[in-house]
Amino acid sequence: MDIIGVGTLLLLVISSIFMYLTWNQMYRKCNLPPGPTPLPLIGNLLHIKFGEMAGSLMKLWDQYGPVYTLYFGMRPVVFICGYQAVKEALVDHAEEFALRGRVPTLDKFTQGYGIGFSNGECWKQMRQFSLKTLKNLGLGKKTTEEKIQEEAQNLVKNIIKTNGLPTDPTRLVMDAVSSVFCSIIFGDQFEYKDKKFSKIFSFGEETLQLMSTPWAQLEDTLPELMKYIPGPHKKIIDVSEEMVECIQKRVEINQASLEPTCPRDYIDCFLIKMEEEKHNPNTEFTMRNLLLSVHNLLLGATDTVGTTLRHALLILMTYPEVQAKLQKEIDHVIGRNRLPLMSDRSQMPYTEAVINEVQRFADIIPMNVTHSVKKDTQFRGYTIPKGTDVYPLLCTVHRDPTQFSTPYKFNPNHFLDENGELKKNDAMMAFSAGKRRCPGEGLALIELFLFLTIILQNFTLTSEKKFTDDDIAPKLTGFANHPISFKLSFIAR
Repeated sequence: MDIIGVGTLLLLVISSIFMYLTWNQMYRKCNLPPGPTPLPLIGNLLHIKFGEMAGSLMKLWDQYGPVYTLYFGMRPVVFICGYQAVKEALVDHAEEFALRGRVPTLDKFTQGYGIGFSNGECWKQMRQFSLKTLKNLGLGKKTTEEKIQEEAQNLVKNIIKTNGLPTDPTRLVMDAVSSVFCSIIFGDQFEYKDKKFSKIFSFGEETLQLMSTPWAQLEDTLPELMKYIPGPHKKIIDVSEEMVECIQKRVEINQASLEPTCPRDYIDCFLIKMEEEKHNPNTEFTMRNLLLSVHNLLLGATDTVGTTLRHALLILMTYPEVQAKLQKEIDHVIGRNRLPLMSDRSQMPYTEAVINEVQRFADIIPMNVTHSVKKDTQFRGYTIPKGTDVYPLLCTVHRDPTQFSTPYKFNPNHFLDENGELKKNDAMMAFSAGKRRCPGEGLALIELFLFLTIILQNFTLTSEKKFTDDDIAPKLTGFANHPISFKLSFIAR
């Protein structure tokens, strides 16, 4: 190597060392929570194992404690771990941690619209409107219960057609769950066998799957770099736009047949509100907010419930003794000659405990969705600057050994007292907590109870394959946890 080459290399090494020492000194003076020292430009990229991101973050919890900092490139991101710290942030300091943080994989698409990824007045009005409208359309009322019972009966009929043969339950479950929510969003006239319906939900499933890939995790970590690099992460926006195009077609059908005095569904109610506010120059009730709110609700309310039910079916095959105990309680309280009712829940503590434990153990959204602080915030002796992204990690809450005796094992006793009665545990945060708690929680709980009890009332779940604890354990790979692919036989009781 010539003298010029040696000099250039030496200059590069000295510059890198200087940048590292300067960065490290600045980093320590910020009073951010502790964490591994970042490298210039790439931050803590080398401390994250992409494809196992949630698992990597849990290991850093063990190393740095309940609050730590990682750098995504040049940007500090704070992670909050364990029940007590997450509760302190999302519940005790709910106002400070109420903002939605950056979600680079979707931000270019959502652009601050809708209910799930917006902030400020837009989020406030979309959330208030959605909660009120869902309630007025029957959420928590007898009509919703009857709709779920109807779809559960259709599910039973479709299961019978499998003749006890090994079957992948994914499509059966997703169609039934999706139909319930679509009756609220799109009205009863929107049949789930309609191809448009199937496309909407295939797009939703694909979006969550793409967001869980290593490519998407890299984009969330280094968005400025990844926007120049081709890969599957580029498809997320395309799939989302296709989903919104399907929703747009449904909105157009509603517009053509709208009766302002007799709204049929969520879309009708939103269109009526748009008309009421058409002269308000600052209105949040716009077509883009309608499309994005429906997109967000469908993404959050259907795939998650269907995925939870699939986890439940897999777990109950793996633990036949739990399945048998559930069926015994169902037979005792409900019998086999009538449909389960929501009023039965209070008499079925074991069923409720199993549903809670499935949600805890399956950890559908292990990393939560990013939050952000709206002002400089003092938290546990550290300073989190205004606008800093924060991940309250739900996987660390659900695997907190101070709250659950066997955090890495499926154990319904986590939610039962010594008398076998249901024991509430605030550390079950499948729907998150605080001001960003999932607005579809009420509907999800009704669906989980009625679908699961009606399936077990009619069928015993079996498989020729023997599943292990490793098979049912959530993989904690990224944004969403889906169970392994599996087949089961529904044997009529």
